[in-house]
Amino acid sequence: MSVKISKLEIENVKRVRAVKMEPSKDGLTIIGGDNGQGKTSVLDSIAWALGGDKFRPSQPGREGSVTAPYLHIVLSNGLVVERKGKNSDLKVTDPFGERAGQQLLNKFVEAFALDLPRFMEANDSDKAKTLLNIIGVGPQLAELDRKEKEIYNERLTVGRIADQKKKFADEQQYFPDAPKDIVSASELIRQQQEILARNGENQRKRDKAREIQQEYNRQYGLVKSLEAELSEARTKLSTLEEDLTVANKTAENLQDESTAELERNLAEIEEINRKVRVNLDKDKAEEDAQIYKNQYDTLTVDLEKVRDDKKALLDHAELPLPGLSVREGKLIYQGQEWDNMSGSDQLIVATAIVRKLNPDCGFVLIDKLEQMDLKTLQRFGGWLEQEGLQAIATRVSTGDECSIIIEDGYAVKNKTLHEEPKTPAFTPGTF
Repeated sequence: MSVKISKLEIENVKRVRAVKMEPSKDGLTIIGGDNGQGKTSVLDSIAWALGGDKFRPSQPGREGSVTAPYLHIVLSNGLVVERKGKNSDLKVTDPFGERAGQQLLNKFVEAFALDLPRFMEANDSDKAKTLLNIIGVGPQLAELDRKEKEIYNERLTVGRIADQKKKFADEQQYFPDAPKDIVSASELIRQQQEILARNGENQRKRDKAREIQQEYNRQYGLVKSLEAELSEARTKLSTLEEDLTVANKTAENLQDESTAELERNLAEIEEINRKVRVNLDKDKAEEDAQIYKNQYDTLTVDLEKVRDDKKALLDHAELPLPGLSVREGKLIYQGQEWDNMSGSDQLIVATAIVRKLNPDCGFVLIDKLEQMDLKTLQRFGGWLEQEGLQAIATRVSTGDECSIIIEDGYAVKNKTLHEEPKTPAFTPGTF
């Protein structure tokens, strides 16, 4: 069972003259009054009584008082805590009358509970670290955060390079009609020479046909002039006629090949090869861009894996409040970061974390709740009651929401004790 404050009486501490009250066991007890009347002094007195000398005010005694400060607190576990006398020595008495000291109080009094605003005013990182440490996942999450940051930065660098490579590839000129490979001039020349050789052979055959024709003509003349040799000449003539027929028939069927395309290709080969090189450069640029794009996608998968691991780590942690988590080193409650939380949500988160820090501590002290409207106060008070927690708070107000009103160091209205004293409510040691 967590420890709470059952009763308290204070005299001559800072601005307090005499105050006695019984805070509500669960929920919100508001100490009201105007500025400078002693509201905060009540909280400082409780913190000093329970927290030890580190919470001792620099000037604990009330100005003008000849009587030493007196503090008397009864806790729900039966312990009685007193500070009195010239040196305000601490006395802690258990229900069996045995005396104890600050070491016993430290077991169930959480420092943040005595100064909740100190936690609420801490930076986002410190708040998150406090939560992670108390749920036992601080080191693991810190390592995952480091890994996430490392992968994120690497992915960011790769992504920028991939964008640059893609932009460079997109800006490259491209010739879709150019061949894929560099054209060889020697191969074109070889093909040209083969065609020229075949065409030369055709020309030789044409020349041969002309020679045969000439020889036929000469022999024909001899036949006319040499009747004596007619028989021999006719035989030779007949042979020549046959040869001529064959030669002419072969010559007629010959067809020369054109070298125009090869000559044009030779003339344009440098331009063709320039286009091929341009296309190859563009292909290489696109390939480089794709490589970095693939690296970026792989790193994205790794990054999501780390984030999933972080989420799983927090999902399985015993968090002090449903809807409370840590994201990127910041507290998140109901999807909102600290500066976007309502005032009541901030109080709920802070109180829940303080309770988790020390479950034996069932109360918190909260100064300056005047910035909250009544609905916010009611919501926070309802949550406290639901959770079985006690909060003692101050508010610049004299309204009905206040459980006790402090005026010039006195309790002038006390709903918890059903009295409205106009003079000091008690004398030391009579509580």
